[in-house]
Amino acid sequence: MQDQSTHRQFQLSYLRALVTLLVVAHHSALAYISSKPPVPGFTALSLWWTAFPVRDPAGWRGLDLSVGWNDVFFMALMFFVSGLFVWPALRRHGAGGFIKRRFLRLGVPFVVAAGLLAPLGYYPAYLQLGGDTHLGNYARAWLALGKWPAGPAWFLWVLLVFDCVAALAFTALPHVFEALARGVRNVSNRPVLFFLMLAALSCAAYVPMAIYFGGLMWWSWGPFFIQSSRAIHYFVYFAMGACLGAFGTEIPIFERTGRLAQRWWLWGLAMVPAFLAIIGLMVSGRFAAARVMFPVSCAASSLFLIAIAIRFARPWRWADSLSANAYGIYLLHYFFVIWIQYGALHWTAPALVKCAAVLVAATGLSWMLTAMLRQSEVIAGVV
Repeated sequence: MQDQSTHRQFQLSYLRALVTLLVVAHHSALAYISSKPPVPGFTALSLWWTAFPVRDPAGWRGLDLSVGWNDVFFMALMFFVSGLFVWPALRRHGAGGFIKRRFLRLGVPFVVAAGLLAPLGYYPAYLQLGGDTHLGNYARAWLALGKWPAGPAWFLWVLLVFDCVAALAFTALPHVFEALARGVRNVSNRPVLFFLMLAALSCAAYVPMAIYFGGLMWWSWGPFFIQSSRAIHYFVYFAMGACLGAFGTEIPIFERTGRLAQRWWLWGLAMVPAFLAIIGLMVSGRFAAARVMFPVSCAASSLFLIAIAIRFARPWRWADSLSANAYGIYLLHYFFVIWIQYGALHWTAPALVKCAAVLVAATGLSWMLTAMLRQSEVIAGVV
């Protein structure tokens, strides 16, 4: 029989795999939402094509809701899960060893994903926006952008920066962080109170940034992209994950019999009105209130996904494989998503059917390719 530590490890590993699937689903749906923004051209200043590389005539409003809900929380939850195992790793390897490992696991894949996979993946966007098939012309158009869109790889460099901040705290202020972590863990024993704390901290991080920069602006330096309004918001989730995992994940919030998991339905009920409130406030033009509801919705949806994973996860061979290959799927899926969407442009089918087909195909192909690549011990040590 598995001990409780191992049990919780696989639950959280499955949670990471679930969030990875949400990332693939999000990108698979973007071509088929009904409210696609106008894209003036490949070299236009807005670079909207980086978010919508393929724009299919098919569209369905239900996918707009799905994409909107996913966008509220899925990357924040990814940072939260990534933070859970940071402090134990710092204790095992020390700050220097930890950073060396993180540069290998995050820095090297970032270079490959941003330097190679992104330009190859975005080629269909260039073609759909009127570019010719000559690769030399595409290369010149790409270099003329003045930026280097990296696609989903932006997550890797941001996480690496957060890891460096954690290593600095481990070196300079370990006792301060551990005292803070104990406080957060104590609060987490009462999930509603933890939700209020997470939402409040996230609100303090997000709302001022959203007011000043707007919700859609991205900072960029070469291949280094991050959504301006969410930079500190993401760090809050990373830090909260680091606090909860600082002394191991054997804590009540991650127990199947704990309050969070047993009341998973409560968080499901909470996240629906929280998300619908954002939509209603935006439609009515009350954007300031919508900004405040964003972190509330993010926290409710995140806790719902955590509760679902903790409550219902069971050991399963296919889920183990998905979990083991989740990082590679994250790195590779966008290339497959874009090319499959581009190949399906002339396929006459409802938007939902196309989206589902892209999701299944892109997940399967990136999963299989990752599993093949990880047969190499060198690659397996990175992804």
